[in-house]
Parts: sequence; structure tokens; C-alpha cells
Amino acid sequence: MIARREIVVEIRFSPAEEAFRAEARAWIEANMPREPRPTELRRRSDHDLAWQRRMHDAGWAGIAWPREYGGRGATLMQQLIWYEEYARAGAPDISTLFVGLNHAGPTLIACGSPEQKGYHLPRILRGDVVWCQGFSEPNAGSDLASLQTRAVLDGDHLVVTGQKIWTSFAQIAEFQELLVRTDPEAPRHRGISWVICPMDSPGIEIRPITTLTGESDFCEVFYDGVRIPLRNVVGQVNDGWRVAMATLSFERGTAFLSEQVRLARRLAELIDTARAAGALADVEIARRLARAEAEVHAMRAMTYRSVSLAARTGVPGAEASMIRLFFSELVQRIDLLAMEILGPDAVAAPESRWTATYLSGLAQTIGGGTKDIQRNIIGDRFLGLPR
Repeated sequence: MIARREIVVEIRFSPAEEAFRAEARAWIEANMPREPRPTELRRRSDHDLAWQRRMHDAGWAGIAWPREYGGRGATLMQQLIWYEEYARAGAPDISTLFVGLNHAGPTLIACGSPEQKGYHLPRILRGDVVWCQGFSEPNAGSDLASLQTRAVLDGDHLVVTGQKIWTSFAQIAEFQELLVRTDPEAPRHRGISWVICPMDSPGIEIRPITTLTGESDFCEVFYDGVRIPLRNVVGQVNDGWRVAMATLSFERGTAFLSEQVRLARRLAELIDTARAAGALADVEIARRLARAEAEVHAMRAMTYRSVSLAARTGVPGAEASMIRLFFSELVQRIDLLAMEILGPDAVAAPESRWTATYLSGLAQTIGGGTKDIQRNIIGDRFLGLPR
């Protein structure tokens, strides 16, 4: 007989949480930028930094950061509410600041030295700097432990030689969270160090990569004898894998909910487009749109459940990988359906938002951990399957 475990999950919001929602909604609607977010990268970054400073001055920056480091110190449920309201209002995506706010900053809070925290955290939170991530390499993407970029100890410096790829916003960043191999003889998950790399260091060459959508946010970064002070190592030398895992754990937090809300809004627009074009007369199109809408609502319920459980236990579970996998594949199904509804018009107008969304959505099942990596995590940590 199989034992059954009953889990009670609270998905209603308390009066205090509803009051927080009202406060967040009012502030966002009164203060968010009304001008279109620029498309040119440098101007886009300046726009994001200015908005971050406005949030900082009003006490809304670093919604998940502890108060002792200048953040809001919001609970998990408050974070969920904030991201819902942020996306509902159509507030600007500040992707150029994502690494600093959601990767580097939290990693420094968890693993950084007092000096590193004191220097970098206020600058990240105020919107003074842009960070980028130097993790992936041409032969070390999902298999991150295979990285080969070398760092050799020379006095009180590390001398870095190698290459990184898919580095978003490297051409405008002041700092980089960089993984390097400091002990080539150690097992591959050891001998790695996490370092803060100033992007104006001599020996760094940056080559932007043009994507299917015509953007060049991704870059290749080459390091030729780049000298980085040992004081920039976060944690300890050869302890970078543990630090990197702390970094990656922040990538699938409550901030991911804003992407879900934007997807729901995009689907609603697609339904309106289909209705205006008479496409709902096609029973199959109508069925697929209805199924997509049901899946969007189901995913929101999954997220509420995951956040509610994490709020009670204090430990995030493998549910985050389940939601991430479901979301990435749902995005692609909805984008493909949009292309089918638009038909030849989508091809005739490749500059349209729908076409750009479809092309960029192809990366959803790759970035942030491929769908196969997510399935491995689910099998190992949730289903208890052998490795």
C-alpha cells in the first residue's frame, strides 16, 4: 500500500498582503516611465539605470534583498505580489540590470567579503553599474563544470586566459561575474573560482553576436593575460562551484512570475487578434487558444503553490524546474500558434512584434538551463530517479 502525503497550500492573500498590493500598484502606476524603452543598447541601459534609481530613492529597489543591505526585505508572498503588479502595469523590463540585481548582488550577499559587499552592493542597488555573466564557454554551456578559461596565480593577482560566450551586455558592463579554472589538476567540479572582473581591464576583447532578431545583446569575450586582484575572488580560491550554484539558485525565484504575467497578456492580445481576423471560426484554432489559456492559469497556480510551500518551509524545491520547463515549452507553443494565425503576414512583416517574439522564443528551452537539464533536475530531486 502506497502511503499518501497530504500537503495543504494557502494560496489566498492576507489583508496585509492585499494592502501591500494596493501600495505597490499605486506607486508603480504613478511613477513608471511612460516613454518607450529605447532600442539602442546604450540608451536602453541608461533608461534602465534611471528607472532603477527612481525605485531606489522610493525604497522599492532590491525587493528581495535584505534590509541590512539596502533592499526591501519583502517576504516571498510580497515578492510574488510585486512582480505581478509590475508586469500587470506594463512597467519596463530592466534586463540590462538583471545580472547585477538577481545574480551578482544576491551572490555577494551570500558569499562575498565585507569589503566586496560594502563596495559593490550599494552601486548595484542604486543603479550605478551594469554587470554581465562570464559562465558559458563554446564547449561548456549546460555542462558548466567543463569550463577551460584558466587563471594562474601570479603574486596577488590571477592572470586569466580563455574565452566566454553568450555574455549578455558585455559591451556596456562595468563588472562581470566570472568563473575560471584555478586548479586544472583537480576534479572538474573543483578547482574553479568565482571572481569579480572589471570589464575595462587590459587584455579583454568583446565581440557582439547578432541574433535571429537582429539584436546584438550577446557577446563573445576573450581574455588575454587579464590581471584580476586576488581580493576580487568571492568565497575562496577553488571554491567557485559552490558560489556558482548559489548564483544560479537565484535565477528561478519569484522574479520569474513577471514573465508569466507578460505571457498571459500576450496570449490575451493573440486571442483578440484571432477574433478580429475571424480565426476563431476555425474550431482547431479556438481549441488550441483555449488550451493555452487554461495552461497559463494552471502554471500560475503551480507557481503560487511553489511560493507558498517555500514560504512555509524556507527551502525552494524542484518545483521551480518543473515550472521553468513548462513555461519554456508553453511559450514556444503560443508563439508558434501566433505565427499560424497570422499566416503569410508574419513572414511578409518580419519586423513585427509577433515575429520577433517567435524568433526570440526559440531560445526559451536553452537559456537558464536547457529543457534536458531541467528534466534531469526533476527526475533526480523530485521523482527520486537514479542519476
